[in-house]
Amino acid sequence: MEIKMREPKAKKIFKEIKKEWQLYLLLLPIVIWFLLFAYKPMTGLIVAFERFEPSDGIFGSEFKGLSNFINITSGINKTAFWGAFSNTFIISLYGLLFGFPIPIILAILFSEIGSEGYRKITQTITYLPHFLSEVTITGIVITLVYSGASSRGIVAQVLNTLNIVPEGVKIIETPNYFRPMYIITGIWKESGYNSIVYFAAIMGISPVMYEALKVDGGNKWQEIRYVTIPGMAPTLIIMIIMRIGRMLSVGYERVLLLYHPNTYVTADVLSTLEQRLGIENGGNPGIGSAIGIFNSVIGFALVISANKISRQVSKTSLW
Repeated sequence: MEIKMREPKAKKIFKEIKKEWQLYLLLLPIVIWFLLFAYKPMTGLIVAFERFEPSDGIFGSEFKGLSNFINITSGINKTAFWGAFSNTFIISLYGLLFGFPIPIILAILFSEIGSEGYRKITQTITYLPHFLSEVTITGIVITLVYSGASSRGIVAQVLNTLNIVPEGVKIIETPNYFRPMYIITGIWKESGYNSIVYFAAIMGISPVMYEALKVDGGNKWQEIRYVTIPGMAPTLIIMIIMRIGRMLSVGYERVLLLYHPNTYVTADVLSTLEQRLGIENGGNPGIGSAIGIFNSVIGFALVISANKISRQVSKTSLW
């Protein structure tokens, strides 16, 4: 009886690469980019375990073990760190609760517009803020809510007139107003652009499903409830898993541009604290790097947990 020898795995991989070498050649620039700009910089993470001195370099600085992590969690910087951690989580949670549904609603509304020309115009108008820089967007917001002695923004005037904001209160310098201002700015800037993926999911739903519901006497609301939303479900689940993974990744650009020393109590997040302790005023880069690693580890744990729960509950997951 002839026994067929099993081909070594390395040889099998080599044969596969040789067979499809054109595809691997096209992939090579992307691999090189990731190696140079995503993986190579990770060597700098060692700074989180050192008392970094620029004159000594990354590999010559004194190794301090977990002292930087102890510093931020239970040491001299613990109050600022846990305050920033709390702010980051709260702002992200508000963004998830109030910001996540808006693109979905926009996509559904776009899909219900009968005129293709009118739909394109409305979509373009809602996409536009995404392509403006954070500096431009925050500049507009500050102008709208500014409450100076000689002039006031139109939004500030309206809020004062409706007694939502007391007369004389400076919105930009009041801690209680920072989070709503940040969330509303984010919704305005990104909701239109984020609706693209949901609109594409709706367009992928078979028209036969809608026609069958109409035959059964279903109205427009029932179409949305029983066809549109279930048809979007896999996309919604994937997007919410990715959003949960970014719960502690509040971008520092908008925060830096909007916040004020008076609003640190509600506005300071991990990314801004990382910059302030690690870079500004001769800070310790090791502390900043430790905050960044802590942030990344928690985010990684969140996305793993969300993916596992989703796979068990809905059979839909990222992997």
